Amino acid sequence: MTRQAKLIAATLSFLAVAAGVVVLFVLPSEYGIDPTGFGKVAGLTRISAPVATSPELERGARRSGVLTVSDVAPVVAGRSDHWEWELGPFESIEFKYTLPEGARMGFAWSATGPVRYDMHAHPFDGGTALTESYGVADASRLQGTYVAQFTGIHGWYWQNRSFEPVRLTLDASGGLTGSTIFDSTGEQKRALQPR
Repeated sequence: MTRQAKLIAATLSFLAVAAGVVVLFVLPSEYGIDPTGFGKVAGLTRISAPVATSPELERGARRSGVLTVSDVAPVVAGRSDHWEWELGPFESIEFKYTLPEGARMGFAWSATGPVRYDMHAHPFDGGTALTESYGVADASRLQGTYVAQFTGIHGWYWQNRSFEPVRLTLDASGGLTGSTIFDSTGEQKRALQPR
C-alpha cells in the first residue's frame, strides 16, 4: 500500500470514528437525539432533558388551576389567533402571548412530528428571573385552557429534535392582547391573525 493510500485510509478511519462518537454520545447527551438507542441504555439522554427540580418548574408546580389539558380544543371568549411555522431539523422557536393577570386562554397546538416543548411564562415585573414553567415534555400536540397568574408573556418553547422538518400549528382564543416570536434572529412582535 502506498503512503498516499495509507493516509487516505487513516483519514477515513478517523472520520468514521468521529461520526460514531457524535451519533453514540454527542447527539443523545446534548440534543436528546438517539438514533441507535445506545444513549438511552447508557443514560446519556437524561443529560439533555430538563432537570425536574429547576426553579422554573418548582415555581410553576406551586400554582394550581393554571393549566387544564383537555381532549377537545377549547374556545374562550375574546380575541382569536392562528399561527403556523416550520421548524427545520434541530431548530427551536419560542412563541408567547401577552396576557393580563387572570386572563383565560384556550389553545390547541399540533406538530407533524414529536417536539420537545416547555409551556412557561415571564411576568413583566421581574422578567425571565421569575419564569414559571407549567409543562415540559415531548409531544406532537397539546390543547387545553390556561389562566395567566400575572401580567406578562405566556406560551411555549418548541424544539425539533429530529432530522426531518416539523410543521407547527397553533390556535388560541381568550384574553390575548398581542404576541411575540423569539427565534434565531431575535425578538419580533406579531399581530394576532384570527382564523
